[in-house]
Amino acid sequence: MLAHRRALIPAGPGAISAARDKGIGMSAGILPLRETPVAVAKRWLLGIAYALQPQRIASLPNLLLWTAVDLVRGRTLVPDQNRTKSRPDTFGGVVRELAPETYLAALRLGFFPWAHCGPLKWWTRSKRMVLFFPELHVSRKLKRLIVSGRYRVTFDTAFDDVLLACSAPRAYNWHSLTWITPRFLHLFSELHRQGHAHSFEVWNADGGLVGGGFGVAIGRVFIGESMFSLEPETSKLAAAALYAHLETAGFALVDARDFTPVLANAGYREISRTEYEELLRQHAHDTDRVGPWSVEGSPGATADATLFRDS
Repeated sequence: MLAHRRALIPAGPGAISAARDKGIGMSAGILPLRETPVAVAKRWLLGIAYALQPQRIASLPNLLLWTAVDLVRGRTLVPDQNRTKSRPDTFGGVVRELAPETYLAALRLGFFPWAHCGPLKWWTRSKRMVLFFPELHVSRKLKRLIVSGRYRVTFDTAFDDVLLACSAPRAYNWHSLTWITPRFLHLFSELHRQGHAHSFEVWNADGGLVGGGFGVAIGRVFIGESMFSLEPETSKLAAAALYAHLETAGFALVDARDFTPVLANAGYREISRTEYEELLRQHAHDTDRVGPWSVEGSPGATADATLFRDS
């Protein structure tokens, strides 16, 4: 069991009980079995538009070719690091079976499944956006929020609710597509049941689930999958809580896959695929870290000091 020795934000059962009473968070829970016809139509329409963008259309014929070839071969169970394609960049094959064991095996090799439409495909990245904890930057504004006492943070208490929140449409970007389809919802829920996937939750004073995210732990590497925020700064607060937990628990790094300015401002940086695969060989095969996470600390506990280093 991974235990967070000092809660970043005062944590305790009160927020969970309040959430149950209000019908928020813990009580939500039935994951959809399939997308609605409208959602499927939207996925194909926007997925095709995504593939036809100028920076991607040149690789489309190759993607269609290699997808067809792999379908004829019977698809790929676990991708091979030495058989990726240069065009489209880092394509590793068509997913044969999206199951917990194949997903974890692929992660340990640096691959992940993804597709807006059509069959799921295995991908890696020529560059990877990762965080090493000594390089973490926490803004003064976020530090003030951390010590304000306005929110509570918990781990692994409302996993399916976090999944659903992360998969929901973004109010600021109605035309965006979520990659967290019902197929992924059930995969991650099973990974959580097995002790591999973990959620981190932010609760407001009314007991509402207002921020958080989830990811998958492989050894001493944490793969950040998705986050959400329903109140200002709560996703950043959730991330800070996660980093404090991971550093205390002895993790080596966090993988966020792709560059964004927000990640760069937090201290993430790009490394090469070769560097990333070497880090996976060193840190991704520890099997002693499987199991639920817990937060140890009273409602009066304060932020972990590692988040308040000079930065």
